Amino acid sequence: MDQAATIGLDIAKSVFQVHGVDQSGVVVVRRQVRRVQLLAFFAKTPITQLH
Repeated sequence: MDQAATIGLDIAKSVFQVHGVDQSGVVVVRRQVRRVQLLAFFAKTPITQLH
């Protein structure tokens, strides 16, 4: 996966929708992540900057 410059997180009760784009606006990640997997997902996701 390329590095995400911006991550959007649609929160819900148990499943989150994650959407990430690189600095040029190209989507690099779009997936559903369960609540119990969220911290592990962000620990292994390369991110250049958070907004």
